[in-house]
Amino acid sequence: MRDDPRLPTSPRFWRSPVRGTWFTAVLGLVLLGGITVLFVTGLVSYAAYNPDLSPVNDTTPDKGVLGFYLFDWPAGPSWLYRLSQGVHVTLGVVLVPVLLAKLWSVVPKLFTLPPARSVAHALERVSLLLLVGGVLFQFVTGLLNVQLEYVFPGSFYPLHFYGAWVFIAAFVVHAALRAPMAVRAVRERRRDEAELAAPRPTPPTVSRRGALWLVGGGSLLLFVTTVGQSLGGPLRRTALLAPHGGADPGGGPNGFQINKTARYAGITDADTHPDAWRLVVTGPAGTVRLSRDALLRLPQHSSSLPIACVEGWSTADQWWRGVRLRDLAALAGYAGDPPDVLVESLQRHGAFRRAALRANQVSDPRSLLALYVNGEELSPDHGYPARIIVPAAPGVHNTKWVGRLTFGDL
Repeated sequence: MRDDPRLPTSPRFWRSPVRGTWFTAVLGLVLLGGITVLFVTGLVSYAAYNPDLSPVNDTTPDKGVLGFYLFDWPAGPSWLYRLSQGVHVTLGVVLVPVLLAKLWSVVPKLFTLPPARSVAHALERVSLLLLVGGVLFQFVTGLLNVQLEYVFPGSFYPLHFYGAWVFIAAFVVHAALRAPMAVRAVRERRRDEAELAAPRPTPPTVSRRGALWLVGGGSLLLFVTTVGQSLGGPLRRTALLAPHGGADPGGGPNGFQINKTARYAGITDADTHPDAWRLVVTGPAGTVRLSRDALLRLPQHSSSLPIACVEGWSTADQWWRGVRLRDLAALAGYAGDPPDVLVESLQRHGAFRRAALRANQVSDPRSLLALYVNGEELSPDHGYPARIIVPAAPGVHNTKWVGRLTFGDL
């Protein structure tokens, strides 16, 4: 059975002349660098959600020691999350052709018999299976999340978080075993290996260098059709593969990208009517209920900030105007350094109806309960009558349709 050329367990089943040690090694080294960046920026993105701040923010319960690296997410520079998540998503998309080519180049090894020739070989095979399964799971769920297609079971955040740790464990083992050989193969231009190079190759239609150029061209095409969603401006029109690519939705001061509409969140005119809506602010001084007119009588401040989301898209800087969060904390009884705050939305369904912000985010002078954007009242889809805008925070923590602020240690 092993030598039957009709079966994939036979080396003679695989006929492509492109496969070989050098070709696989080049792709592997590209993935080694790229996936390392993906893992680091993924951890940074998770830290930006401040999961240790409050159970409200903790989308991955029972993370235990896997949360060892978490730190207080800073409020500056304002473009920090926009950069880190833009790199994470754009690089993940760009690496898809490289990943597919690498998997294609090593697929004969998945059918090699016997399954294990030694302890080291068995460890490598197990790491390879976990690596292939893990990388496919991470890339597929990540791409589905970017496209806003939540067809996988459960929440994306814990799935992607735990999946990343399983994958990276296999990745580290595999890289430790194979990286030295890959470096030697590239340096020495080794082109043959019994498990990769075809013993009876078909006539070549493209060279290995040509195949690498083809993979690189695919990655470049994906870069051009994706990166605009993170950079914004005129380049947004080139983001053809991004759900928030293309032209801005509508014109005017409120004509910039959104994720959740008021209709989707279940917000009605009755909820936001000036006679009905009140902002409830709670702290040591008690509870204060403020109408929008009352908020407008408080000192008003402006901030130029973008909105950046986990899907990798972001807006250009918008000009927000409203009441500083630290002023509202003072109104609630915190005259000195403000504490954390729990923000609750009028949103009736869907994720992130509540979010917790750290004290450093509350105290930043750019952090606002925004009432206006670009000189005009917020539109319903942008959070009228009031929304949070905080520098360097994930977009979902810039809560819209705010109904309650509870200040205190969370």
